[in-house]
Amino acid sequence: MEALISLLLVTMSSIFLSVSGSNLESFLQCLPQHVQPSNPISDVIFTQNHSNFQSVLNAYIKNRKFLIASTPKPLAILTAKHESHVQATVICAKQAGLELRIRSGGHDYDGLSYISTVPFVILDMFNLRSIDIDIANETAWVQAGATLGELYFKIANTSKVHAFPAGVCHSLGVGGHISGGGYGNLLRKYGISVDNVIDAQLVDVKGRILNRESMGEDLFWAIRGGGGASFGVILAWKIKLVAVPEKVTLFKVDKTLAQGATDVLYKWQYVAPKLPEELFIRVMILVPKEEKTVSVSFIGFFLGQTESLMKLMNQKFPEVGLQPNDCHEMSWGQSTVFFLDSSQNVTSIDVLLQRPTEAKISFKAKSDYVKNVIPREGLEEIWKKIIDNENMFMQWNPYGGRMSEISESETAFPHRAGNLFLIQYYESWPEEGIDATDLYTNKLRDFYDSMAPYVSSNPRNTYLNYRDLDIGISSNNQTSLQDAEVYGTKYFNGNFKKLVEVKTRFDPDNFFKNEQSIPPGNLN
Repeated sequence: MEALISLLLVTMSSIFLSVSGSNLESFLQCLPQHVQPSNPISDVIFTQNHSNFQSVLNAYIKNRKFLIASTPKPLAILTAKHESHVQATVICAKQAGLELRIRSGGHDYDGLSYISTVPFVILDMFNLRSIDIDIANETAWVQAGATLGELYFKIANTSKVHAFPAGVCHSLGVGGHISGGGYGNLLRKYGISVDNVIDAQLVDVKGRILNRESMGEDLFWAIRGGGGASFGVILAWKIKLVAVPEKVTLFKVDKTLAQGATDVLYKWQYVAPKLPEELFIRVMILVPKEEKTVSVSFIGFFLGQTESLMKLMNQKFPEVGLQPNDCHEMSWGQSTVFFLDSSQNVTSIDVLLQRPTEAKISFKAKSDYVKNVIPREGLEEIWKKIIDNENMFMQWNPYGGRMSEISESETAFPHRAGNLFLIQYYESWPEEGIDATDLYTNKLRDFYDSMAPYVSSNPRNTYLNYRDLDIGISSNNQTSLQDAEVYGTKYFNGNFKKLVEVKTRFDPDNFFKNEQSIPPGNLN
């Protein structure tokens, strides 16, 4: 299947390159007409004959399987340095008949922020990364090209008692991450990122810069969880900072099957979503290299200190066997480093400022929501399926707390009360080539199919930020309503209908589109 897709991509690439020369020329001639001389655009344009084109393209490709010659390339990349560059790119791409792909961090799992099978340009946002914190009002404006690491660093160096609820991975781009929902280890206390957004700046299909007031509440609703790329280009978010204690506590306890991992995980399903909202316990499940067992890690984040955490765990979840020497007290800023990699001795948070290097591994990911406890027998069946796959891991992330208090329709992100936990499946491989991609992708698909009895159904829900083209695409990139309903209901449940209504009002000609975008209601 992957080989067939690659052959199709090669064919489509040769076709669109042969017919797009005039489109590109029209696009390039248009751009200077829409910027001021004080903000020249010429130095942010990288066409395919530019010596730095390939390095700029590859810098924010996070999935190595796309670093191959057969992956369709954009006709040009615009690395915007000013808001007017964004406006000009939108206006001129539309005028020239070119598709626009928008990339803030490059973490779209299936590459939709930098790949298309029709003539396209990339609007790269990584230069627009300013962060302005107003600690007196506990807010911040964050541009779309900033990474979560840069945001966390700026918050931590401004205040010891403030944080922002968002993802664990430091290199995620703020623009895309928040527009898809954005969750991390503060979700049980404060919800997800979009629950803590109070304003936004967006360039619409007409090239206008809109804020919450000028775009209106419906569009502001849609871009919080519905994916910004269907509606415009996110320039910046105004976020609400949240309170954290000066010291938080983290722990990691590993258990194998021989150490009772099955029973502890069974109990976790009952306990983790009902614990006090200050405590988040993620589960990481994998097969250690060259060991025929399953390792289950319980990774905790607690808004408090060790003494209170030990009392709580001994009362609510003694099966983990948490000991005081498992607990690590640190600032919230330090915790953003430690939670991602507990093997580090965190003496500095400068690592949060590191920008990405070229992708080292290829991967495929999928996700599920679990609404009912998986029985012990089910867990044992899962172990049988995963035991021969050393390249895969699962993350189980508990819900409850604040997530159960927010209505499904409050924002476009619908996955709230009724979910016990979210699963991420992640298969990675170091080998190059289509054969390896086929092999490991099919392994993950088989495992995903085997999980069907234990997860949500009708629809089988999926998290937008764990992009998965397997759940449905719009054929020929036309974003038909019929095709979009297949994946749209899995990502958005009943909110899909309102997203279509908003799209119809603000982008009726469907300029902002990709293989899994929201269609206007006037398309068949």
